[in-house]
Amino acid sequence: MTTYNTADHPGFVQQQYAFAAHIRNPERNPCPEAIEERRMKIYCELFYNNIEDFIASTYPVLRQITSDERWHAMIRDYFANHLSHTPLFPEMPREFLKYLEHERRPHADDPPFLLELAHYEWVELALSILDEKVDETKIDSYGDLLDGIPVMSPLAWSLSYRFPVHKISPVFQPKDTGETPTHLVVYRDADFDVHFIDINPVTARLMRLISDNTNQTGRALLQQIATELNHPEPNIVVHGGTEILNNLRKRRVILGTCF
Repeated sequence: MTTYNTADHPGFVQQQYAFAAHIRNPERNPCPEAIEERRMKIYCELFYNNIEDFIASTYPVLRQITSDERWHAMIRDYFANHLSHTPLFPEMPREFLKYLEHERRPHADDPPFLLELAHYEWVELALSILDEKVDETKIDSYGDLLDGIPVMSPLAWSLSYRFPVHKISPVFQPKDTGETPTHLVVYRDADFDVHFIDINPVTARLMRLISDNTNQTGRALLQQIATELNHPEPNIVVHGGTEILNNLRKRRVILGTCF
């Protein structure tokens, strides 16, 4: 846990640090002087319960598949030892994800998909609060997606995981990654609802190409995919890709083409 030398600080500042330290880890930090322990216990419970409830609501599947003992031990460790870099409450789940990725010591009985599941569950919150503007003046919503340059919505993310994270539940907890990765598209619609789409590897590759593309037409990107697949009939890939592009535009994953 991060510690601070407060000896040179005014008394009220030392009291604040002692107050916060006890709330974060009452077992290791004594109750501040002149504060009744009964009242401090109420503060400790309120702070912890707020943190635990918010994280549990952001990671509902992870919470469901984790025993009470292990869950609360993990949240307690996060609360006591993680140094957050933002005071914004909605960013707390991201801080918890950073803790899982970089600070928490793995346990022998951790599920192998723990980090991927946590990331998948965090994405829904992250996209729901993402403050991203779209300059519609530079986009032709009805442009030809084959002969124009497709534009990906900044509110649509293409994700790939080793495990089928969207299927994990208390009754399905895979031990192995399986033969193929899981590819998903997550996007936010005009009503601020977040949706997930299970996509195949070709669609995932197309979305990556569009995201990195600034000057290639949709047709050129599909022909590139056909070449990568060594497909004997590239026109079949282009035809199938056209359907994919149009479907993604209907969902506003693709916004249209560049003017």
